[in-house]
Amino acid sequence: MFSKETYVTRRAKLKQTIGSGLLLFIGNDESGMNYADNTYHFRQDSTFLYFFGLPYAGLSAIIDIDNDKEIIFGDELTIDAIVWMGTQPTLKENSEKAGIRETRPSSELETYLKNASQKGQTIHYLPPYRAEHRLKLLSWLNIYPGTEQPSVPFIMGVVNQRNYKSEEEIAEIEKACIVTADMHLTAMRTVRPGIRESEVAAVVAEVAYAHNYQLSFPVIATINGQTLHNHYHGNMIKSGDMLLLDAGAETEMGYAGDMSSTIPADSRFTTRQKEVYDIAVAAHEAAVAALKPGVLFEDIYDLSAATVMEGLKGLGFVKGDPMEAVKAGAHALFYPCGLGHMMGLDVHDMENLGEVYVGYDGRAKSTQFGRKSLRLGRKLEPGFVLTIEPGIYFIPELIDLWRSQDKFTEFINYEKVATYKDFSGIRNEEDYLITETGARLLGKKIPIHTEEVEALR
Repeated sequence: MFSKETYVTRRAKLKQTIGSGLLLFIGNDESGMNYADNTYHFRQDSTFLYFFGLPYAGLSAIIDIDNDKEIIFGDELTIDAIVWMGTQPTLKENSEKAGIRETRPSSELETYLKNASQKGQTIHYLPPYRAEHRLKLLSWLNIYPGTEQPSVPFIMGVVNQRNYKSEEEIAEIEKACIVTADMHLTAMRTVRPGIRESEVAAVVAEVAYAHNYQLSFPVIATINGQTLHNHYHGNMIKSGDMLLLDAGAETEMGYAGDMSSTIPADSRFTTRQKEVYDIAVAAHEAAVAALKPGVLFEDIYDLSAATVMEGLKGLGFVKGDPMEAVKAGAHALFYPCGLGHMMGLDVHDMENLGEVYVGYDGRAKSTQFGRKSLRLGRKLEPGFVLTIEPGIYFIPELIDLWRSQDKFTEFINYEKVATYKDFSGIRNEEDYLITETGARLLGKKIPIHTEEVEALR
């Protein structure tokens, strides 16, 4: 946890922003994998962590602005729990670390909420993302699953605090990014023909666990990099393959790192691989160079996409004006994802609160294929932490579909593209802090140029 004062200050700012009503924070519960006592790794709700700092299951909290109350609801451990888990601090002792003086049993939360509702008090809650949250809202407030109406003022109040990282948060994210870089450096030294993807995933995870960190998301370690979120690890790595690794560490306080690298199975990239890889790196570096306060991130996305199309034009895949191709959406054949996303206590920071609020400041997102996957499109501001991760992908099914539809034939040379349906995909990713004057890389620098990667091979 941070200091008690950090959480007290965060809650005071939120109360001032919202002004009135009752703020309900639903913490997470344990979740059984195949029976109740065999649980998935527990992870507390990130907004609960941000305002209360307590990484324990079975807690909820309220900030009753109208009555000047802050209460954590939970249950003390029984002797049966202590037998299995050992001696633990009491709920009151833990709560005091976050500056909360009042605790109550979980069973009293429903009564508190119903009394508040009967008095006409506004009860603010955030979008539920777990079944248990929806069941609790049904039990406590008679809100049926699928009929929730989360509080937009509450969402925006949280977003407008969590989007701007404090110095102590940046230091914690930097710790995650340093270990994340070590995960990728280890993979670069491990990949070779004749081993399975799972062996790479294993050594990557080992680096995180050795620091007493968790993974910030399930490891992507695949020779089929054209599948953007591929969590299958059963393939044998063969000579001529490339392995796309997307992996990150999460610190003990829950802050994330998120990096990607593309590694040749052999000691060197093939000529064909290097040509496309270098274009992806050029797009990456163009985006990084453009990072600074006041710039619309969607414009940086366009710049990276135009750089991809310009490079692919030089190889004969693309024709016409690269930026016109981007505006039309033709780039999405090769670049169907976004350029990056906010990062912090969530690897996709606050995605459960809605990308329109987090990444677009309330502005509607595009519905264009490819561009609609851009999670961040707003003007950049100091304190934002974000990823940069353009990629180039040859997706056979997408190529065949667009070709059958004669889509964007004024920009795409399908005869040439069809010869690369076995190419897979390339992505490199780094994490950046927006500063007052530009941007700063977080964590160690991992090699992205072909000669640097080959030097580690």
